[in-house]
Amino acid sequence: MKRMYTLIVILLAFLGVAFFREGGGRTAAQREPHVGVLQLMHHPALDQIYKGFLHGMAEEGYHRGKNLKIDYQNAQGDQSNLRTMANKLVNENNNVIYTITTPASQAVANSTKKTPIIIGAVTNPKGAGLVKDNQHPGGNITGVSDQAPIKQQFKLYREFMPHAKSFGIIYTSSDNSASTEHRLFVKEAKREGVTLKSYSIANSNDLNQVSQQALADNDAVIVPTDNTIAGAMQTLVKNANAANKPVFPAADTMVKQGGVATYGINQYQLGVEGGKVTGQVLKGKKPSTTPIKFIRRGEPILNEKQTKKLGLHIPAHFKHEAEKNGEVFK
Repeated sequence: MKRMYTLIVILLAFLGVAFFREGGGRTAAQREPHVGVLQLMHHPALDQIYKGFLHGMAEEGYHRGKNLKIDYQNAQGDQSNLRTMANKLVNENNNVIYTITTPASQAVANSTKKTPIIIGAVTNPKGAGLVKDNQHPGGNITGVSDQAPIKQQFKLYREFMPHAKSFGIIYTSSDNSASTEHRLFVKEAKREGVTLKSYSIANSNDLNQVSQQALADNDAVIVPTDNTIAGAMQTLVKNANAANKPVFPAADTMVKQGGVATYGINQYQLGVEGGKVTGQVLKGKKPSTTPIKFIRRGEPILNEKQTKKLGLHIPAHFKHEAEKNGEVFK
């Protein structure tokens, strides 16, 4: 009988350990953060943001494949994909969802008011209806803005083109980021007494014809932070080269593709900051009381090859600054 009791005790102990180990395994899995990522489309600038995001998460102690599970979704520029993927990420109970671009952020925001959302590459979160106030978000959303340093950019463009009679600006009318920066450029041009003509497109199919018109009407073309134009930059550059006129874009990747120069927000660093915020929210920080972070000053980006092709004079201070603290494409 005593032997039987001993066997029963051993059996119960074995079952208890097995249960504990299995339950402990589940608990550990539950403790491993699950982060969803929704990106509008593949583009060098947006891809850099995602890479930076992983770096920022690592700085907060979260490493993909070790103590972090990431469900990465890319909508390939399709709005219906955005809605489907946003619902998927919410329904799979991710602890936090990181969104790259305004449309991706809006899609997830429309799917949940509870799951924390960390936005990346959203120029005007309040204007996009994502937060009540950029300093006091008040809900389940916070993150990082990619708003370009408009005054710094416009001053640079005028230095490159001191005798320009007019600048044209092309933007996608449905893109909140592009529309926001368009309004800021218009305001800045009025303040400086410079003629700025506006041209809007509905989608990338419009860019060829609209850009030809803008280049014909103006001495140079400005492009704000605009995902649609970024994805079709080669069309704009082709037409600009044919007209022998410069394009001044907002992002470093667009300068590399044939723009002349800019003061741009470092896309990788933008992602790093977003990754840090995501990690902090996983540790308990509340989105509702976490202000939207703005990177106020851009980095100097110069396409020296394109500048020489167009016969433009590079401001000496800017070239020195780009070589020392920015990026130069030769």
